Amino acid sequence: MPSAKYPLSLLMVPDTKGFDVTLIHSSAVVDDRAKIGADVEIGPFSVIENHVEIGDGCRIAARVSIKSGTRLGPENRIHEGAILGGVPQHLKTGAQLGELVIGSGNTIREYATMHIGLSEGDRTQIGDGNMIMVGAHVGHDCHVGSHCIIINNVLLGGHVIVGDRAYVSGAVAIHQFCRIGAYAMVSGPARIIQDVPPYVAVDGSTSKIVGLNLIGLRRNGFDQEQIRELKAAYRVIYRSGLRWSEVLGELSRRYPNGPASLFYHFMSQGQRGFLRERRAQPLAALKIYKPVSDHDGNSESDSQVSSDPSSVLRQRVA
Repeated sequence: MPSAKYPLSLLMVPDTKGFDVTLIHSSAVVDDRAKIGADVEIGPFSVIENHVEIGDGCRIAARVSIKSGTRLGPENRIHEGAILGGVPQHLKTGAQLGELVIGSGNTIREYATMHIGLSEGDRTQIGDGNMIMVGAHVGHDCHVGSHCIIINNVLLGGHVIVGDRAYVSGAVAIHQFCRIGAYAMVSGPARIIQDVPPYVAVDGSTSKIVGLNLIGLRRNGFDQEQIRELKAAYRVIYRSGLRWSEVLGELSRRYPNGPASLFYHFMSQGQRGFLRERRAQPLAALKIYKPVSDHDGNSESDSQVSSDPSSVLRQRVA
């Protein structure tokens, strides 16, 4: 591949058929060992290091840095200032690192950052058709599914897993090793320290679950019967009062197939616990008994309930 130091505003690199299809700005720095596909555009002052692969039809804007160990599939759009394939922010980072693999049709907006896997053989994986917005960070060894929306300034700690078509709102911080289930919606600026089951919505101010992500489900083509089944499965998890082993047993027995079966598959693999529901716990009346003087001699009166309203306390049931 020719050097990017020609005194032209753009370089035209022919593909194997002889057509000029790849455009590289003269101020871009592209290592000769990088593999650049057909119909690629690389903007001014971008840096493409060695051992990088860029698929056909990608558009790399100005001041983008794509570092060693990064592979992009076709038709990705990388906007200004993004840094892909950075070294993990980890005290045990060694000389042999992993890779960053990005699928096809993703849009990665300005100043987003993504780090490669922590060790040799490890991988940070981005699926297809995602929108990752300004200033978002994807830590080492994260796996982001396909058709997800990651809003501005979202922080994904190391080893976070985000399921397909999840929606993570602005300034959400997700602790390392947490999982976000498919079709879940996390409102900003939630603080996620446990797993978020699939299909649910998380409130941004309390970081607790507030039911199913109904709007997202309808937008993704779930019909009323499927939504009713998901509601029933949700009640088994959060409102049945069953022990955890019984919850998993009920989910497995009632929903062996269909969308609701994802609840069992996801929750049976949990290692960090799951976010709780925000729904207020019911209130219980604690009755206070008024003692009766000994001289009454009426044993039955010892259990009389006071009629004084001030003697009735109310407390939350744990």
